[in-house]
Amino acid sequence: MIAAGFCMVYNATEVINFAQGEFVMLGAMIAASVFATWGWPLPLVLVVAVTSALFFGFLSEKVTFGLTRNPQVLNLIIITIGLSIAMKGTVMMIWGKFPKALPHFSGETPLVVFGATLIPQAIWIAGISLGVMLLVRFFLEKTVIGTAMRAAAADKQAASLMGISVRQASTLSYGISSAIGATAGVIITPVALTSYDHGTMLGLKGFCAAIIGGMGSVYGGFLGGLILGILEAFAAGWGSSGYRDAVAFLCLIVLLLIRPSGLIGETGRERIVKF
Repeated sequence: MIAAGFCMVYNATEVINFAQGEFVMLGAMIAASVFATWGWPLPLVLVVAVTSALFFGFLSEKVTFGLTRNPQVLNLIIITIGLSIAMKGTVMMIWGKFPKALPHFSGETPLVVFGATLIPQAIWIAGISLGVMLLVRFFLEKTVIGTAMRAAAADKQAASLMGISVRQASTLSYGISSAIGATAGVIITPVALTSYDHGTMLGLKGFCAAIIGGMGSVYGGFLGGLILGILEAFAAGWGSSGYRDAVAFLCLIVLLLIRPSGLIGETGRERIVKF
């Protein structure tokens, strides 16, 4: 899901939003704080966290593009890195350094499936991730706004001539990617906890997954994340859990050497957008 957020922003703006991991952390921190303070039901907590991240995603796009005098791609990427650092520091000052948690959505009693032990939260994570992917596909392919976003990503000048606001498409891509990231943060917090610096590594792994699947395709982001998760699980099972973090960057290096466009990306010189 984090990788899909990277791909969505990149397709709309050609910018790699390195603050994506911080939106995962922000959604998780908001959800954990709301639950601990008011004890609201988890579905309502999820809605509050995702809505808040959506708002901050819109705001981050205004900061990234609106306040930049020279909106070149490299400058915008550096701004997203600065935004990531600022978000991390702000969250640390508001909520502190101690990790925060959420309860499991349907208990912690493990399930035994064909001899394998599976926690119920893992099923929730897989199911919600699949649901988000289907919603993203429906939005991009079956709605007018989604079609406009794909048109703006494919050819900004032609889209502008057809009356499509490229800037609004950019703003919307930031908001949706932030909401997707916040959803990911909320559903993994019951099993992984969250803290002010949790988003950095998640963002880097999401970036690696986006490269693996193909940065030019949102579906490639989902595929890359799935492949990376499986490889990390095998690395932890066959070796040590300490190898998990190295797997993502090793896969990134190997793929960049063999197929820089990703598994389902185009290999031609011209970037073809495939949401």
